Amino acid sequence: MGGFGHYLASHLVTMRKEFWFLFVGGVANGFLYGMVAVGYTLVYGVLRLINFAHSEIFMSGGFAGYFVMKALIGTSSPNGFATVYLIIIGIVAGGVVGAVVATLLERVAYRPLRKRNAPKLAYLISAIGASYFLFNMAGKEFGRYSISVPQPYINHTVFTIFGAPVQLYYIVILIAGVIMLLGLDRVVATTKLGRSIRAVAQDAETASLMGVNIDRTIALTFIVGGALGGAAGFLFGLGTGVVYTMGFTPALKAFTAAVLGGIGNLRGAMIGGLLLGVAESLSVVFVQAAYIDVVAFGILVAVLLFRPTGILGERLGRAA
Repeated sequence: MGGFGHYLASHLVTMRKEFWFLFVGGVANGFLYGMVAVGYTLVYGVLRLINFAHSEIFMSGGFAGYFVMKALIGTSSPNGFATVYLIIIGIVAGGVVGAVVATLLERVAYRPLRKRNAPKLAYLISAIGASYFLFNMAGKEFGRYSISVPQPYINHTVFTIFGAPVQLYYIVILIAGVIMLLGLDRVVATTKLGRSIRAVAQDAETASLMGVNIDRTIALTFIVGGALGGAAGFLFGLGTGVVYTMGFTPALKAFTAAVLGGIGNLRGAMIGGLLLGVAESLSVVFVQAAYIDVVAFGILVAVLLFRPTGILGERLGRAA
């Protein structure tokens, strides 16, 4: 009996350690999904359409981070304060390139259609065309194989939670995600730009009559969403490597997170990202790793069937 009790206690310790290991990884993934999901939410809020080229914004940020890390690190492996500086530079580089690509998309793929009052289907076709163009161009220019990003020493364990190791990589994602997502929430809720975004999201025509510059507001919305998506692409690539197709699956999961939280709701996108990341990670206990992606899309189908407005269900125009 004592032997069985010892075995049971040991098994429970192992299960607790595995749970916390999966939970920490799920939270990290959730923040990445949330950072991409807010891009979908912002664009949907002001234009009432889904930016299906957002995956390539994510991809462009990943490649920007790769080239920056390659230039600054090379074959060395810095640590200490150098790691912090390098990560900040990489996030900024990914965010800037993501914002630039988002701006080009808005100017080339969306604005001409908006000026002509084109039907929504035209926006969809334009977005898909832009997406195919960008990821094929990236494949041609950067190669068709995954490239490892030079590491600024982020894979070592900082501390443990009930025996589960917590790597610096997860802490970086957590800190960056909290700063960017909460910062964006405050910008939308309290600043002049935020009021303009909410006004356009609620009623673009009335907002225009009240003096809001619609084109400028939409362009800035793309820039903000693109910056977060590009920064998320850098953080994702830092852990998995970069490849021209890297944006497809994370962007679909981020879209699922946006729908889960309430498409068009900023805080809903953040909550949806965290819930999806944790659910996806913990599902490893029940399904094989090859079927993990099915979990995310199963959640999407369930949300659309039973609560199509998402958890919060509010529109960006009514966000506080």
